[in-house]
Amino acid sequence: MIVIAIAAAFLLYALYARHFNIAIYILGGIGYIIWSHFREGTVFLATQAFHKQDYEKTERLLNEIQNPDRLRKGRRNYYEFMMGNIRLKQEQIEEAEYHFQLASRLPWKRDTEKGFVLINLANINLRKKNYERVPVYIELAKKLRLTERQLGIVHKIEIELNKQS
Repeated sequence: MIVIAIAAAFLLYALYARHFNIAIYILGGIGYIIWSHFREGTVFLATQAFHKQDYEKTERLLNEIQNPDRLRKGRRNYYEFMMGNIRLKQEQIEEAEYHFQLASRLPWKRDTEKGFVLINLANINLRKKNYERVPVYIELAKKLRLTERQLGIVHKIEIELNKQS
């Protein structure tokens, strides 16, 4: 809002000084800021807070997004992933699974990112004792290029699943 207010002040000055070509650029910039706010939201800021493990701030920033469906796919996947992790930390397992399910259907740039989503889904279903779904998520995760840490987690989930069988 502050940036838009400053840009509006420059726009008014450009119109007053009859610099119409500059006014058009400023107006375009204001339009882009407004458009990007609806398409990008506060996901980037929430991602930074999430990496600092400030989950309260992350949740507050994500809750500012009134309609996540309007986010572009490159942001929506991170929105759903972070919301899933927050709900998991709050022990809201059903909501966490819902967000991870949505995140699993969205495109990811790196296999490791999608791997975390699938590993979380496998872990949630293991917690819910829904043992027939766990191997499906594990197999999907194994098809991706995972890190050693992720492979270790997958192995631990498989061991736990075998104990339950």
